[in-house]
Amino acid sequence: MRTSTRGDVDPFIVMDVMEAARQAEAAGRHIIHMEVGQPGTGAPVAARAKLVDELSHPLGYTVGLGLPELRARIAQHYQDWYGVTVDPKRIVITSGASGAFLLAFSALFDNDARVGLGLPCYPSYRHILKAVGLRAVEIRTTPEGRYQPRPDDVAAHDLDGLIVASPANPTGTMLDRSALSALAEACEASDAAFISDEIYHGIDYDKKPVTALEVTDDVYVINSFSKYFSMTGWRVGWMVVPKAHVRRVERLAQNMFICAPHASQRLALHAMDCAEELDANRSVYAQNHQLMQVGLREAGFDKFAPPDGAFYIYADVSEWTDDARAFAAEILDEAGVAVTPGLDFDPHDGHHWLRFSYARSTKDIIEGLKRLQDFMAKRT
Repeated sequence: MRTSTRGDVDPFIVMDVMEAARQAEAAGRHIIHMEVGQPGTGAPVAARAKLVDELSHPLGYTVGLGLPELRARIAQHYQDWYGVTVDPKRIVITSGASGAFLLAFSALFDNDARVGLGLPCYPSYRHILKAVGLRAVEIRTTPEGRYQPRPDDVAAHDLDGLIVASPANPTGTMLDRSALSALAEACEASDAAFISDEIYHGIDYDKKPVTALEVTDDVYVINSFSKYFSMTGWRVGWMVVPKAHVRRVERLAQNMFICAPHASQRLALHAMDCAEELDANRSVYAQNHQLMQVGLREAGFDKFAPPDGAFYIYADVSEWTDDARAFAAEILDEAGVAVTPGLDFDPHDGHHWLRFSYARSTKDIIEGLKRLQDFMAKRT
């Protein structure tokens, strides 16, 4: 049977690493997971208890834009966290951030539109863009620029749109208010759509993230309950869009997804009132954040931009290898630590980089760093 070129996308390499780690565990080995950006905690305990009580009632379709009470609660979240007033009618509940990306790209761009992204970046940006007939324009970034796009990149690359992430995956770097404002202005000047990926908001350390909604309403802001709210498997996120775009996005959501899972929306609603437990999780990430920076340097992985947020460190390993994928496999095989090769995030230079996640328990992080240090000691 014939196939479409839309499916000719690269694999999501971290998922392949997860499978290799699973096979090692099935064979009886103990693996420390530093490959996947998944919190070691589950959804908040109190939120799950409330959902259990609600499961005695039928849960069917919700309206396409999501539960009105959840949209209102998210609007309150923007007021509480950022002092920004957002009309709940502008909020769309999605099937994870991935569903939001698909809706955003479909609503904003026609076939062959040029959408810029700064390398290194979350790989699914590139792959989803290709799958829906768009052109991912890869922008080289620099350590001096904190691995983020610059305003002049918009015109220089003749972009129809730009997607940025702050805190970013894999680097953990952030854009401050002036940087976000400059990017928004550059997009407006070039009639390019601006998309801000904010799924790691809430996981920050020395400075607070800025939402793009603080500098412009002419933006698609994407967020998720997977990271700070620790709900990865529940697949629910949200998107804030300009008022004039709501009906356009709603029509797409109705046809592509009908709605996000009802139970997940109910759990998300309850999770938003579990700040004490969620902030305790963040304290674990903050401790891991410090341990990783020291421990990786002691192991010999000392070339990285200190992360502002999220739970990753993206390290240059060119001193040790020209093949990060083989190097990651060697680390898994010999040290029992799963890490992600940089080719996931940068198809050109990623063979010189590894991403280390510290989203798991501090006990796991301490053990993983010891194993990495022992592994590297044998190589020197």
